[in-house]
Amino acid sequence: MAIIQFPKGMKWGGTATASYQIEGATNEDGRGISIWDTFSKTPGRVVNGDNGDIACDSYHRYEEDVELMKELGIDVYRFSVAWPRIFPNGTGGEVNQKGLDYYHRLVDKLLENGIEPMCTLYHWDLPQALQDNGGWNNRETIDAFVNYAELMFKEFDGKIKHWLTLNEPWCISFLSNYIGVHAPGNRDLQLATQISHHLLVAHGRTVKKFREIGIEGQIGFAPNTTWLEPYSTRQEDIDACNREIGWYIEWFMDPVFKGTYPKFMLDWFKKKGVELEIQDGDMEDIHQPVDFLGINYYTGHIARYKENEGLLDWELVEMNYDRTDIGWPIFPEGFYNVLMRIKDSYGDIPIYITENGSCYNDEPENGRVRDSGRIHYLQQHLTALSRAIASGVNVKGYITWSLMDNFEWAEGYTMRFGIVHVNYRTLERTKKDSYYWYKQTIANNWFEK
Repeated sequence: MAIIQFPKGMKWGGTATASYQIEGATNEDGRGISIWDTFSKTPGRVVNGDNGDIACDSYHRYEEDVELMKELGIDVYRFSVAWPRIFPNGTGGEVNQKGLDYYHRLVDKLLENGIEPMCTLYHWDLPQALQDNGGWNNRETIDAFVNYAELMFKEFDGKIKHWLTLNEPWCISFLSNYIGVHAPGNRDLQLATQISHHLLVAHGRTVKKFREIGIEGQIGFAPNTTWLEPYSTRQEDIDACNREIGWYIEWFMDPVFKGTYPKFMLDWFKKKGVELEIQDGDMEDIHQPVDFLGINYYTGHIARYKENEGLLDWELVEMNYDRTDIGWPIFPEGFYNVLMRIKDSYGDIPIYITENGSCYNDEPENGRVRDSGRIHYLQQHLTALSRAIASGVNVKGYITWSLMDNFEWAEGYTMRFGIVHVNYRTLERTKKDSYYWYKQTIANNWFEK
């Protein structure tokens, strides 16, 4: 057995959540409609026709949920704000004070219990009113986002000291507007690529606003990442895997850290008939220093070159890796490789792992949820994280996804990622075995493997 030890001062965030996935109360206290309200109620978009109207009802049960976090022993809780709770129509008009009041109650309860709030400004629930006007393809949405962010910064200055502008811009742009499985469900590569640029402009201008008004604290963003290991040393296999990784990493990180888009990806998009419209000043706006980088990682695989229609030019090679219940291969080596690639490309930027977790659909038996698969997944990925730290990656903290089972986007309530089980009929919370394992790991700052 080996002891996997973590550095002194490592911040443990037992939990990350997103507003639409847990809050419920979609029609209460002045909240406006989001694109996920619309999308989830469009037939055929979400498994079983599920939606977030109730979700985990955390809007009403936040005190109970904070108690779960306190017992877990976490240092930081990452949550997101529902933009349409603050500006029901996205921008303009009066601020919805009841929405602000809810987040003040949540943040105050966290601080009372010694838990540091980490706030994500945008975790996918765009106000429908803005989508009706073009959504992220309309540059007016950039201005609306900065306006919303400015209000939040001023409202919570001194309370929230870690901010994330965007969660998973790849999902906001490509998964939602090219692959089309998330809201708003478009299937247009040119549209998705242009939106990816507008998102980065929105991020950069928000960071500028944060600096201008002198907010106490730090700001960053949280891209999702993946890793494809080439099947062979053939250059075509290497290049195909590099493009897939670059679609997640370099496409969204190079503009922020280097002020340019990666040429190999620009060339690839151009080959597919896609060209970005970049306005004067955009790249300067994007290229703002951030205080830290959030990294989300779940899965990876072995792949080789294969000519396909559309953007992708690779195929997975089945290696009989274990898979989680959502079907994603368990590939902790990819986690290490992602972190090393980021260090090698961008230096010693402070990193928080803002999401890492697994789907296992274990149900309670005699009041206990025996999710040994999730514990094994966490052990594997925390070991990979320890390797990265030992190799010089500047990791400040680790946050697992998620506190509790919740509305899993297009999968509805069929997939469970939480370390706390939620009974969706009664809303009862049940701590899983993984909750207790993780609690012990946090308390020790190490685990045995």
